[in-house]
Amino acid sequence: MTRSDLVARLAERFSQLTQRDTEFAVKTILDAMTDALARGHRIEIRGFGSFSINRRPPRMGRNPRSGEQVVIPEKLVPHFKPGKALREAVDARQPADRDTDAA
Repeated sequence: MTRSDLVARLAERFSQLTQRDTEFAVKTILDAMTDALARGHRIEIRGFGSFSINRRPPRMGRNPRSGEQVVIPEKLVPHFKPGKALREAVDARQPADRDTDAA
């Protein structure tokens, strides 16, 4: 699902909101989440999951063209951990023949 799909689905479900209002609400929520993570805060949405920041320490890597070693600096990356309710909901909706598709 893309951001525009989410906006369209919310606009359908809540007919009292215009498309523009729905788009503004989704943008506001996502911006607030981005700001909170950028400040180092953790976000927890009960029944859905939690967002946090993971630190990737600096390390040595290789330039694939020249083979020379390069220093890869420390990086902070967002991390999502699904909640129990979300994991169970996704697991319950998996088709029974999912193992046969991989073969």
